[in-house]
Amino acid sequence: MRLYIYSFLVSFICLSVNAQRGVRVGYIDMDYILENVGDYNEAKSQLENKVVKWKGEIDALNAEVDLLKNALESEKVLLTKELVEEREEDIYFKEKEVSDYQQKRFGPAGDLVKQKQRLIQPIQDQVFNAVQEIAKNKKYDFILDKSADLVMLYSADRYDISDLVLRIITRSAKRQQLKGKGAKRALENDEDNSLEVDKELQERKAAAEAKLAERERLIEEKRAAREKLRQEKIKEYEDRRNKLLEARKRKRDSILEAKKNSKQ
Repeated sequence: MRLYIYSFLVSFICLSVNAQRGVRVGYIDMDYILENVGDYNEAKSQLENKVVKWKGEIDALNAEVDLLKNALESEKVLLTKELVEEREEDIYFKEKEVSDYQQKRFGPAGDLVKQKQRLIQPIQDQVFNAVQEIAKNKKYDFILDKSADLVMLYSADRYDISDLVLRIITRSAKRQQLKGKGAKRALENDEDNSLEVDKELQERKAAAEAKLAERERLIEEKRAAREKLRQEKIKEYEDRRNKLLEARKRKRDSILEAKKNSKQ
């Protein structure tokens, strides 16, 4: 509905202006312009590398969760109810940590959305300034964006001013370079923050591994203590059994000796 209203308003304005003079309408293709701006592509490549890195960090956190779950599953029979509940609570908090980190990086208000906006904003500003200059100099009444929501069922190439916008942006190379550096600096600052996050993740991972190793050591000690107790009980049983057999043997020998003496 919003699209139809927008199209109707544009058509209405065009007809109104056309009643007085010819209407000059042009359009740009924002996607095409972005693809041909070097700084944008370079920064976009850096962002894509960071996305790969973030996904790797999430995979590593999920691997920690799987490790904790597998350890609990294999050792559950040896643990008390309290220890099982403690391990399940650790797993819950670790899963929540993974979920929170995913939201931080890829959520609706996450780093990916923010950095995409930060990446495209300087280019959008340059395009807007270039469009304003073209519209003023070439006497355009309307300049539309082909890649936006407005549906263009047909558009003649002679009305496409995307290359003209690119030429103006290129002429303003110094301003573009400064803004591009600003975007790069922002990405670099985020990279520094990411390094801090990586360090924190590594520290938490090391702490979790140390805690897991300590638990495994305690479980092994309990297992060894139980085995020792079992062996002691077996030995105690064997000693009692041997003593009982020895006593029975002495009693039997005593009876046989008594019978032998009575016959004599």
